[in-house]
Amino acid sequence: MIRSVEAEAMSEALAPAWGWKQPGGGRAMHVEPSPEFQATTMQACGLYPFTAGSGTPTVGTPIGRHQLWGEVVCLDPLAWMRAGLVTNPGMFVLGQPGTGKSTLVKRLVTGAVATGTTPIVLGDTKPDYTMLVDYLGGQVIRVGRGVDRINPLDAGPLGHVLRTQTGVRGEALRWEVRGRRLALLMALCTLVRESRITNAEEVVLGRAVDLLDRRLEHEPTVPDVLRVLEEGPAELRSAARTDAVDTYRDRTSELVFTLDLLCNGSLAGVFDAPTTRPLDLDAPAISVDISRVRAAGDKLLTAAMLCTWAYAFGMVDAAAALADLHAGPRRSYLGVMDELWRALRGAPGLVEHADALTRLNRAKGMASIMVTHSLADLDAMATEEDRAKARGFADRSAITVLAGLPPRELVRVHEITPLTGPEQHLVTSWSAPDSWQPGIRHPGRGKYLIKTGERLGIPVELSLVGAEKRLYDTDQAIRGDT
Repeated sequence: MIRSVEAEAMSEALAPAWGWKQPGGGRAMHVEPSPEFQATTMQACGLYPFTAGSGTPTVGTPIGRHQLWGEVVCLDPLAWMRAGLVTNPGMFVLGQPGTGKSTLVKRLVTGAVATGTTPIVLGDTKPDYTMLVDYLGGQVIRVGRGVDRINPLDAGPLGHVLRTQTGVRGEALRWEVRGRRLALLMALCTLVRESRITNAEEVVLGRAVDLLDRRLEHEPTVPDVLRVLEEGPAELRSAARTDAVDTYRDRTSELVFTLDLLCNGSLAGVFDAPTTRPLDLDAPAISVDISRVRAAGDKLLTAAMLCTWAYAFGMVDAAAALADLHAGPRRSYLGVMDELWRALRGAPGLVEHADALTRLNRAKGMASIMVTHSLADLDAMATEEDRAKARGFADRSAITVLAGLPPRELVRVHEITPLTGPEQHLVTSWSAPDSWQPGIRHPGRGKYLIKTGERLGIPVELSLVGAEKRLYDTDQAIRGDT
């Protein structure tokens, strides 16, 4: 008994690793990284003969341990850019299904929330992230018929900022909102028609958007655009370069039918009414769940992803505008674009729209994580121009993360991110089990190679802890779990 009392007293005298959890107890919310020093191999071995190779970054979210010497590896596109480790906050994740791509991204989403960055899942198609975002206290928007709707022409928070601005700044924001509305409307028309709209149709469509902006006191919708095109006022006939009503109807008939399909065709009930649940700027995390539209086919799913991207990037621009006006805090965002290939192959020209949305992320304080199974997914675009722009997504990403991939895929990856022979052999070894024995763990589950430019890759293995085993699990439906 005396010994136990003495042991308890000694334990109370020694502070825990992060300090006592009480007022004035010196509690630390996180452990600061230890200082690092650089030296040549000759100097380091002379001073510390038992050193081991390192070089793994300690900046960002801990994602696992180095597979060779067990050191903790951290990753965060924004944190790496702030520390000067990379030149842009773009990240591209490649890997076969079931190797843990979503698990890695979920760990990064959790770490982003912990460090004050707002993750936005830009179209969750399965859904993989809904349970995690709910757990983190974030906002989940479920898009589909009978649930939430997104108005493609809704300026969102950017529209609220616009109403408070006048002069040069207000005019610049007004043109930005107009450009976004017109670009997304053209992308949806391209998707429905499966071909680009003509220059004449673009002029008429832009004039219709301008006319509604002056007429309406609320955000215009696609049915509003269809209605004003059918009315054919003098301003739209002038844009169509005719005074005759019959000639105007001939020149706009195909455009009218295209917009009518958005309202009454396969996309009806999702994009033809005002937005039901606006994005919350103050939410710690946001997920737009579009899994309910998968059953309606790829066309509706692609439309949902495009609208989600445009609406979310408008929210980021609004937050930046508020910060510039000292009307809100400076925020940083992490955009997750999973199943990237679905949104790009819907119709010719959609890659250009996605490229325009994502190209200036660095200036907005936004990191992006693009996830796909294979670069071959990007080669499935309709035209060579689209394929080249799709490959540009991987080219512009400063960080490439490879999960298990077959040799033929690594040949494609090597053209974008140089891989050494041992690196290719390592990633290939994760692509398939060595035997047919049931119940064994997939050799690539939770293993990744992080590449940045010409540097040697960092092989890391992620282990789940605590609630992550439940929140990151995407195989519950296959196992039949409740």
